[in-house]
Amino acid sequence: MEKIYDLVILGCGPAGLSAAINATIRNKEVVVMGTEICSPPLHKAQVVDNYLGLPAMKGKDLLDAFQEHAEKMGVKIMAQKAETITEMDGLYLILLGEDVITSRTIVIATGVPYKPTLPQEDFFLGKGLGYCATCDGPIYRGKDVLLIGHSDEAEHEANFMAEICNKVYYIPLYKKVGSLDSRVQILDSRPDSIIGTDFVEGLRLKDGREIAVEGLFVLGGETAPDRLIPGLKIEKNHIIVNRQQETNLPGVYAAGDCTGPPYQVAKSVGEGQVAGLNAAKYASKR
Repeated sequence: MEKIYDLVILGCGPAGLSAAINATIRNKEVVVMGTEICSPPLHKAQVVDNYLGLPAMKGKDLLDAFQEHAEKMGVKIMAQKAETITEMDGLYLILLGEDVITSRTIVIATGVPYKPTLPQEDFFLGKGLGYCATCDGPIYRGKDVLLIGHSDEAEHEANFMAEICNKVYYIPLYKKVGSLDSRVQILDSRPDSIIGTDFVEGLRLKDGREIAVEGLFVLGGETAPDRLIPGLKIEKNHIIVNRQQETNLPGVYAAGDCTGPPYQVAKSVGEGQVAGLNAAKYASKR
């Protein structure tokens, strides 16, 4: 029988780990999806002076303490990112590359709101622009495409596209490129703007070059929550929640910076606790 989690938590920063710990205490099956460095803003903070009881803490040390606590509680962190989430018969199906996991509830703790890589991303989404090359790749078989990678995790998608596309361009927005198919052409520039009127026709680069393509993918950047879960209500780029950290979707909760300011560790930890406890209650009812 397929395993069903009680909670899948998106994000392993203070809000996500707080939700995970509190749901685990309630004897729930929990999995957290995160990145190699959970909460980069906290990780980079030189000093945190306003977290009660732990004055003058380095951000990295505070984050390490949170992760150590979670590990001791047996919280499982998967170094993967959800690509899309769909609801089916009261359960949520989370797509992770070629894998799918199922959960009774979702807690969104993805941090600061998504900032588009390119102007007019919203307009061109679904009109030649996408966020998952392996998902939409077959549409562009035999065509020219360009991929923008925020991390080396995007390289396997570029290699996949090289197998089926006529021409694959790649712009790495990170320092060191790992292993790319020899058919992938790396562009040593930064993206500037999308070319096209109704559909993507190409990409203009910061150095003035224009690359004609039919498909454009932005990979590895944080996906906007309402793109991840269709129907999720957003206001001023933040997820709308009530005092129970409930969103407008049943069984979907949100906590931390993604729900709005103040962008503070204490607020994230508190909201994570509320979201984790209420999600655990919801899962029990299910």
